[in-house]
This record gives sequence, C-alpha cells and structure tokens, in this order.
Amino acid sequence: MRFEISKVLDAIEGRVSTDPSLARAVVDLAEVIRWQDLDGGRPASLLRLGMVIDALSRQMEEDSVPVYAIVHRALLSDADLTSNERMVVRRWADDGLVEVLDHPGDRMLEVADLLGLPVLTRLRFDGLGGRWPWLGQAGRVLAPVPGAGGPVFIAHVGGGQTPATGSRSPVGAKLLARQWRCPEPGCALFGGGGGGGAFADLARVDRAPAGQPPPTLRNGVPTCPRHGTRLGDAGPRPRTAVLAVRIGGLVRQRFALTENQPVAIGRAPEATGGIVLGQWLNDEARRWISRNHVRLELRVGEVVVTDTSTNGSGVRPGGSMAEPDRIALAPQQSRVLGEGDLVELYPGVQVGRADEMASDAKFSPTSVMAEAPTMAMRLPRP
Repeated sequence: MRFEISKVLDAIEGRVSTDPSLARAVVDLAEVIRWQDLDGGRPASLLRLGMVIDALSRQMEEDSVPVYAIVHRALLSDADLTSNERMVVRRWADDGLVEVLDHPGDRMLEVADLLGLPVLTRLRFDGLGGRWPWLGQAGRVLAPVPGAGGPVFIAHVGGGQTPATGSRSPVGAKLLARQWRCPEPGCALFGGGGGGGAFADLARVDRAPAGQPPPTLRNGVPTCPRHGTRLGDAGPRPRTAVLAVRIGGLVRQRFALTENQPVAIGRAPEATGGIVLGQWLNDEARRWISRNHVRLELRVGEVVVTDTSTNGSGVRPGGSMAEPDRIALAPQQSRVLGEGDLVELYPGVQVGRADEMASDAKFSPTSVMAEAPTMAMRLPRP
C-alpha cells in the first residue's frame, strides 16, 4: 500500500503549479488536507488534494488540471501527516510548485485577484466583498463537499456550481509583465540571488522561469511571499502563449509556449519539456504519429508550427472540421497559426490556443487517484 500511495502522490505532484499561465484554481493546502468528511479517514491526508483535483477536472471537463496551492510553513512538520507526506510537501516547496508562507493571511485571495482564478475553500469571506468585489461573482468561490463517488462543488458566495475564471486585475497584468528576482539565495519562486556579481545576476535572469508566480504586494512594493523581501525587477517576462492538446474531443493538457523555448509534440518527444501524447493514443494513432511530430515556436507573438514528422500533419483554419478546408503540412513545412487555427496531427488529435479550445466529448478525465489503495479512502456511497 505504501508504494501505491507514493505513486498517487507522484500523480498529484504533476497537478500542483505556481505557473500563472497554467493554474486553474487556488487552494489552501492546509485546509484541504483536513476535510475528513471527504473520505472519513485520518485527521490530515495529502490524498484529499487529489480528490479535489479530480473533482475540478471533472467539473471543467479537462485532463491534467493544475491547482495553485498555498501552504502554511507549519505543514512541513505537521505530525498528522505521514513522514512520506511531509517529505513530499517539502519537495514541492523546494521545487517552487507550491507557495510556503509563515502567515498565509489573505494571500489566497490576492492570488485569485491577480490571476483571475476561482478559489476552492469552505471559508465564506464575510465582509471582504468591498475589498474583493469579484467574490460575489458566480463560480469564483466554491466549497468542495462530499458527493457520490467523490467531492462536488457548492457555492457559499455568488451562486453557481462550476469554477469560473475572471480577468486578471490591472495590477496582476503589470506584475506578470515583468520577471522578478529574490535576493535570498536559492529562492524557488523567484530565482534567488546571493553573490556572484553582475554576470551571475544576468545568468540567473536568463534562467528565471517564465512561469514564476505573481509577487505579493506590501505597501505597493513587489515582495517575495515566502521570504518577505523586496523583489528586484529582472526585466520583461518572455511572451507566453497558452496552448492545449485535445484528443478524442477531450482537452488533455495545457502548456505554455514562450519565445525562448520551443515545444516538441509527438508520441514520445526526446526533448526536455516535450508534450508526450502516447498514453492517450489508440494503436492506429500511435503508428501514424511520430515521436517528434510537430514543433511549436512563439515568434514575435505569433505561434508557428513546423512539421517534423514522417507522415505529415495538417492545419484546420478557424477550427473548421470540414475536410476540404484542411491545409496539409509536409515534413519540415512551417505555418503561422491564425485565430482559431488548429494543428491536426491525426484525426481527432489537435493542438491549438487554449482559450479557443473546449472539450466536446463525454470522456472522463484521467484520475490522479487511480493508484490510491481503496483502504486509504472511504468514499460516500451513491
């Protein structure tokens, strides 16, 4: 059972992210792990985060939906978690996958405001509507509660049962247009500084992740939420386009494309950061789609696709599925993607801008809890 739990925690790890381009909802991890009514189990369990993530994927009808988790530092040594769970949370913190704070306060609401994300919580936020007017919007604050077969969402504030996104706040847009550097050595969120001179600083800026989280604001000053130190402006953030892969009508994965990092997509790309499709393909699609089928690049704000396959691919202008509209791409041929265009690697296997794609199939998203031992969970009966 210990091995099975380790496998499911690894699966959950793939769904936590502080990347503002990919996160789909904000959660307080310390709150989530103590919702005992979700499984009737022990006082704290990291598996409950997986249950909530599965519920979010089902509600959004997408696979691989990441959450932005905020963690109180005390959780790193919480005795109610197993030693393995504590080790996993520490690894997430060290890798910058979660925010670790001494005093989380209203950081969860700040992140939701800056990024336009829904909040998954049982808190009602009474009296905070004046500061955060969007709290009253449908779907922006939802409480996960027990349901048949897993958690479901109900609204404490604003009505609605489906998590809804809003626009990034003007302040959030400004903060996310820049890269930030923390002076604390080894800062996982903002590419920590600490000596080495100007050339070392430039090298750290070059390695700074395009997906770094938004700073917190203290008296209007961009600040590292983990260390409480003032952040340095490290220059403009690389342009980013968020794309998605849809297979069989279900959006399987979103990913960020930046100007300084092309992305390979195929059956099993060799390049680091490539999008692997093999696990979702049937036998015929696997035979057709190459290991490295297409390469996507962002050039001066335009998405460019280059066919790198053996069998070729195609572009669906404006998303049209009419066969006469399909534009074939020969191996090594490139094309700029226009508004609504989809790259088709094989019938039913498409890539396009995430905000222009939606699931249109009834397939169930892959569960991160698939490897969880049944004795570790006691789901409510239908």
